[in-house]
Amino acid sequence: MTRTRPLLALPALAATLLSGCNLAPPYARPSTATVPASFKEAPGWRPATPSDAMAKGEWWTMFGDPVLDDLERRVIVSNQNLAAAKATYDAARALVREQRAAALPTVSLQANANDSGGLAANSSIKPAGSIQLGLQASWEPDLWGKIGNTVSQARAQAQGSEADLANATLSAQAELALDYVQLRGIEAQKVALDATVVDYERALTITTNLYNAGVSARADVLQAETALRNARGDAADLIRQRALLEHAIAVLVGENPSTFSIAPAATWNRAVPEVPAILPGELIERRPDIASAERGVAAANANIGVQRAAFFPTIGLTGQIGQQSSALGALFGVASSAWSLGLTGALTLLDFGARTAKVDQARAQYAQTVAAYRQAVLTAFQQVEDQLAAVRVLDTVATERAAAATAANAAERIARNQYGAGTVAYSSVIVAQNTALAARNTDILAVVNRQVAAISLVQAIGGGWHTPDPRTPLPR
Repeated sequence: MTRTRPLLALPALAATLLSGCNLAPPYARPSTATVPASFKEAPGWRPATPSDAMAKGEWWTMFGDPVLDDLERRVIVSNQNLAAAKATYDAARALVREQRAAALPTVSLQANANDSGGLAANSSIKPAGSIQLGLQASWEPDLWGKIGNTVSQARAQAQGSEADLANATLSAQAELALDYVQLRGIEAQKVALDATVVDYERALTITTNLYNAGVSARADVLQAETALRNARGDAADLIRQRALLEHAIAVLVGENPSTFSIAPAATWNRAVPEVPAILPGELIERRPDIASAERGVAAANANIGVQRAAFFPTIGLTGQIGQQSSALGALFGVASSAWSLGLTGALTLLDFGARTAKVDQARAQYAQTVAAYRQAVLTAFQQVEDQLAAVRVLDTVATERAAAATAANAAERIARNQYGAGTVAYSSVIVAQNTALAARNTDILAVVNRQVAAISLVQAIGGGWHTPDPRTPLPR
């Protein structure tokens, strides 16, 4: 015993001296292209004071629409894609706890009882029995940081899953908002088209009366009827388009499309909210997909340490204490007690390059995640610049479309009056009507496009979500 105890103390001493050994490369966030001082498509876009214009990240409240507010809150609760992403995140958190447990000893309770004897009555084998009860513990010191790096890898993956959940939430919320503003835009088109149908019906009646009086030609009646039926067909197709958007919204909020409906709006809200500005340097911190990509780099970096640890020996400690007796009454006697301590070690001497290949693979995976992270950053800046350009240009487009609709409506009225006075042919009225109808539709679509661009810009800058500090422990 005097020789064994110092031997068994060596692993504990080694664990104390080498517990800080980490074979993973020092981690730092990968560098990216130089972040500009301002966005190219909006050089004057600067945060206002105060900048917190979206309470608790509920950016959709900028539209001031209670129906949209209610639908957006239901997305978080009932959307099944988000439920799946939440389950993935929960599983990742559980994996972190599992990997942490690997650094601690494992203790087990063992018990068994058996009887033995001969089958024949005159057998020379006498019946015998034994009862055993004991505790066994085992522990593998993390000498080379393998377990620690495995925990770090799992933690980074869990934080990446958290960012993926935030990104999925933002995507679902943005998709709902896009579908909603388009649905309301279709309703506005339908209202305008219904008014046009009434005008076309009146025009067909007048033209028919003139034809019956011998004043107008049959071709005028046919042209008026063609315009009316085309308008009715367009109105019916708008009903189809609205139904499809309503069904899509139902799925986003976790409802059955067969039992879900959105009441038509009393009036159409043409307002386009102004998206709170950010600086280019903030974009990397706000986007959840960038956070997910960065956490993927951290996980890949930790995996290099895990694979490099395979080049070093593993040492394990085992201990056991128990009782053994042939009778239950004597099981807990001092004479039946026994203990043992053990030391195990293993080192791979020859694997024909398998460990080296795994380290090379881990390094290649790290390089892949770095490239994916940098690409995510570039894509984020592209999307913001795209939407800033859209917001700026579509403002001008909407102004021109509104002016065009006003002029076309006036031209339509003049053409109808001239036809009534007999100074122009009915073909002039048809041209003016078609032009006015198209202008009214493009006016509405221009406003919807501005609303869509605002929503897309909010999504491009990351909504109201901010990345957590990677050093912050995950909640248990």
